Amino acid sequence: MIDGTWEPCPATRWEDAFLSGNGRHGAMVYGDPADDRVIVNHHTLVRPNGSEDLRPPELADRLDRLQDALLSGDTTAAEDFGAGRPLVWVQPFHPAFRSRVRRTRGLHEAVAGYRREVDFTTGEVTASYEAWRSGVFVSRADDVVVQHVTDLGLTAEIVLDHLLPGAPAQLAVGRSTVLTPEGAHLALRVGYPDSALGYTGVTVARVDGGSVSVAGEGIRIEGARSLTLTTRVVRGPGRPDLGELWAALPREDYATLLDRHRPLHRTAYGRASFTLRDAAPERELSGSELLRAPKSPALLERLFAAGRYHLLSASGLLPPRLTGLWTGDWDTAWSGAFTTNANLNLQVASAAAAGLPEVTEAHAALINGQLADWKDNARALFGARGVVAPSHTDGESGHTRHFQRAYPLHLWTAGADWLLQPLLEHAEVTTGTPDAALTEALVQVALFYEDFLSREDPDGNLALVPSYSPENRPANASWVTVNATMDIAAARHALTTAAEHALGHPSAGLWRSLAARLPAYPVNEDGALAEWAWPGLRETYDHRHLSHLYPVWPLDAINPYDTPELATAAHRALELRGSENDSAHGHLHQALIAARLRDPSRVSAALGAVLGGDFFHDSLMSAHYPSRNVYNADAAHTLPAAVIESLVQSAPGRLVLLPAVPAAYPAGELRGVRTRFGALLDLRWSEDGATAVLRPTRDARVDLRTGDGLALTETSAGNPPAPLELTAGVDRVLTLGPR
Repeated sequence: MIDGTWEPCPATRWEDAFLSGNGRHGAMVYGDPADDRVIVNHHTLVRPNGSEDLRPPELADRLDRLQDALLSGDTTAAEDFGAGRPLVWVQPFHPAFRSRVRRTRGLHEAVAGYRREVDFTTGEVTASYEAWRSGVFVSRADDVVVQHVTDLGLTAEIVLDHLLPGAPAQLAVGRSTVLTPEGAHLALRVGYPDSALGYTGVTVARVDGGSVSVAGEGIRIEGARSLTLTTRVVRGPGRPDLGELWAALPREDYATLLDRHRPLHRTAYGRASFTLRDAAPERELSGSELLRAPKSPALLERLFAAGRYHLLSASGLLPPRLTGLWTGDWDTAWSGAFTTNANLNLQVASAAAAGLPEVTEAHAALINGQLADWKDNARALFGARGVVAPSHTDGESGHTRHFQRAYPLHLWTAGADWLLQPLLEHAEVTTGTPDAALTEALVQVALFYEDFLSREDPDGNLALVPSYSPENRPANASWVTVNATMDIAAARHALTTAAEHALGHPSAGLWRSLAARLPAYPVNEDGALAEWAWPGLRETYDHRHLSHLYPVWPLDAINPYDTPELATAAHRALELRGSENDSAHGHLHQALIAARLRDPSRVSAALGAVLGGDFFHDSLMSAHYPSRNVYNADAAHTLPAAVIESLVQSAPGRLVLLPAVPAAYPAGELRGVRTRFGALLDLRWSEDGATAVLRPTRDARVDLRTGDGLALTETSAGNPPAPLELTAGVDRVLTLGPR
């Protein structure tokens, strides 16, 4: 199956639980007939840890001295900038509770007739065995988690259980159970230690037939035909009115609620698809079986579909966290934060091209909700106007707080430009022009650089100082230096982009002149694009991050068509880059850059490292490290972007077809790609050639390229390149010959 996955046994680990979500609530479904557990999550659930009111320290008055020292050659000068301030993690993301429908018999291994399945097209998770069936989905229409269990003569105990791994012992827990004519109302109130904040889960239990009684911390049903649980979570101070919360829950039956939800989810998920010709023989295998066949085309098909499904399901109120929208443990790695120096950026990379504006809107909501905090960062740390984004956020505060000698992310200035890039791509895909909110954000980034770029190097170029290349350091210096290549690229892009889209701004001309005075991209003695454009700094090649290749991906400032010599140097840098600790995001970051540089073998190697490295749980959610170590959404959510980039790339004036197709996938179809010049694209390819259908929504003039670097049109193959003229509403069919 392409648009779903299944398993022949219940989940025994929360990491293997199937997932559903609507961008606010999330559900993790075990599918166990004996103990039908559903872990309930909500994007707002972060535990107060003392960091919520922290503001950036006032360090700007020390900035001049730091700049003097770094420019004079003191390679350790920044190690004391912010010294004495401990590294403070953002408020950690945590689960709410699990609903449990407990019976007396269960399954602990695969048995004939049992099946657990998630349908990506609807978001429904089902499990069945003999007369028992369980269905769970998270409603986009009603913003509730809905669970329905059927079994003739159903007898079970139902409880909302907060005792998940890592739960603090000091939680203040209160419960309420009220029997009703339709079944019961249940509530669980959890208060955080040393805080007025807490959260409340409310559930309406509708029981068809049989009897209902209060039992222990929940209810007991006997002889029922079916059970429906409808659950919602709210977070805030004080004790909410339970009657109002219960009254606000929908009362319709499961089928009606599913019918109201299904079209909203299906429309979003169904905008794009990916199939491979050679996948058919193994499409019906379970997910766990496919994961044991990493070279199977059916595995890549299913992970592409699962990645889009999970990314959509995790994005709404906010974009995906490090764990998406799900966790079964209170001790979430790296606080389950939004990490913005690679992880979040990679996860949302496919949103524009893969037809998921819901993801981009969630990403925009995170940014727009924190711009005031970003201004505080710029003023307090750098004495500048404009904005500086933090490297980590919990979704509430955008203040920087990551002070650490080895990872001095408080001095990283490129984050805002990278975070705004997906919003620019969305604007290019849709209208071609940023809206007012995005334009204002672009202006704020440019204003920061207008103030920050006050120093020069010995050649008269503007110097970015202090400068940091996440999360690497030169082999012969400390972490903070001068002129990290990523910072140069971000500053140039931010200034020129703001000048392009804020034409009437009084500083637009100044921004262009500042961009022109930035250093050129450096090429080192190995012929590679260097990570630092400052004399004497030596490379550290074995690292998981590829920050210095930011101008290749996502910016497209270095590419084989406009800047071939720099593209060759960037490719050499990619060849020399190691994978360090085998982080999934590092491999897929390499795949994205290799695709831009038209290197299919390196794309294949990066995908192979992820597909064959035991990175995926049976849920098809991924891990950060091999051997399913540390539940993490980077690989799951980024993989669709790597696939798309290997088959189709677009810029406002360019279309590249089949730039880096892995040899293992010689034929297939990619449908529903959105291009950055305003056309929908369907692509079919094989050894015999390729056909692309373009459906433009606006007029465009496009340079058409293929993976071998030749410029082609459908009528002038082999002749000098001619631009492709597209007219809104007029489909174009492009045919390429054998590869």
